[in-house]
Amino acid sequence: MSTVFSKDGTRIAFEKAGKGPALILVDGAFCSRAFGPMPGLAALLAKQFTVYTYDRRGRNESGDTAPYAVQREVEDIEALVKDAGGSTYVYGVSSGAVLALEAANKLPAKVRKLAMYEPPFMVDDSRPPVSADYTAKLKQMIASGRRGDAVEHFMTVAVGMPSEAVAPMRNAPMWPGLEAVAHTLIYDDAILGGNVGGKPLPPGKWRSATMPTLVMAGGASPASLRNAARAVADLLPNATHRTLEGQTHEVAAEAIAPALVEFFES
Repeated sequence: MSTVFSKDGTRIAFEKAGKGPALILVDGAFCSRAFGPMPGLAALLAKQFTVYTYDRRGRNESGDTAPYAVQREVEDIEALVKDAGGSTYVYGVSSGAVLALEAANKLPAKVRKLAMYEPPFMVDDSRPPVSADYTAKLKQMIASGRRGDAVEHFMTVAVGMPSEAVAPMRNAPMWPGLEAVAHTLIYDDAILGGNVGGKPLPPGKWRSATMPTLVMAGGASPASLRNAARAVADLLPNATHRTLEGQTHEVAAEAIAPALVEFFES
């Protein structure tokens, strides 16, 4: 493990592996260097790139300086970019895709190319919008120490899982790890910027993200996620859209790695 320090002094833990141009991988909800899809994906990409995996603030071995702001997470990525020599490729998945987009918009001279997989916006009526009181309830649960309830609230309201599917998960070995980072669900909610109400994305919001961009979705994913990916690609000035047939929101590393190599090396 290595560390960098963000602008506000927060310690950010990371690992890097491989040789070649730098590529930073940005996790979605719950995930870190120790849990989730990025370690396996990094191993596949390390033949072509110097791959950075890191713990987003508040997770695993990274610090968590209050108060939170999305800009602080952009600065975390900027600190990694500095370690990488000043410019990098960036790939993000789910809410991490939106964070990667925010970073690219704020750091256009430092992000050479941007790839995203299923930014979880809701841009139409293909699924019910997130309830208006979702954020307030999430914050109340975290503040009162009801971390398990907060995780379930996220899974049922934000993700849309049925409650009967979530209940057995509370006894699963992974559940304590989810509870440990439940407070960062508030961060992911802030990153989405309220764009979960079924309305079109605001025009011009990411106008500075002019670098070549690839926005991907799984062919077997819900229509809401596929439509959101298409909407993001249509909104950005230099973006292309690609569907990975047969893939869901839990995209397989073996499926997405070739797409990333092709895009970043083209």
